[in-house]
Amino acid sequence: MISAVIATGQPPGVAPLPAMPAAAEGQFQAAPPAVVQAARSAVAQLGGQVVQGRYQVAVERMNPLWKERMAARMGGIEAMEKQLAGVSEQMIQQGITIISFDPQGQPSSYEVGPGKKVENVGGEQVESLIYTKWLVLVPTLTKFRIFPKGSQKAVVIESTGFQAAISDKDKNDWTFIDGSSLNQSELRKLFVNLPQDIALPPLGKREVR
Repeated sequence: MISAVIATGQPPGVAPLPAMPAAAEGQFQAAPPAVVQAARSAVAQLGGQVVQGRYQVAVERMNPLWKERMAARMGGIEAMEKQLAGVSEQMIQQGITIISFDPQGQPSSYEVGPGKKVENVGGEQVESLIYTKWLVLVPTLTKFRIFPKGSQKAVVIESTGFQAAISDKDKNDWTFIDGSSLNQSELRKLFVNLPQDIALPPLGKREVR
């Protein structure tokens, strides 16, 4: 329901993330706990922005690869930004309010962004494969308050989803892809080294009674 709106990142002034050693071809390392916690905290801050209706920040901090793909589908950057800018007004018209948006459960993490590193080893130049970015899948729980048309009684909906949080390894600067518009195929088109059977956090909705 709020796909493509949620895309804010970590504010400036935060400490850089810990680096990891080079990886061998075909091998991946999970992010260290400090990185996973940084991604989770960034999602929590994202939730605070969304609950306060600051959707423009989300548009500005959308993951660049995903933003480019979305813009191509929607007729260009200007057309996309115009459409997303109207989300807040559309929600008001439809009687929808976001009550809360929080990370929940255990995130999963992957190395992405393959690159090459050349080092001098014993007087020889040795090239090795490295991964330059972290991808952390952070499960989320969002609560919406909805006033159905013609009704004075609000309905509360819980929506389970996730955020794909991406940051360069040497930074703590997260961009996001909202999981409600993402599947395995789409994610692997952006990050080709991910496993074909990568498990994404489940999506679901239920009415709270």
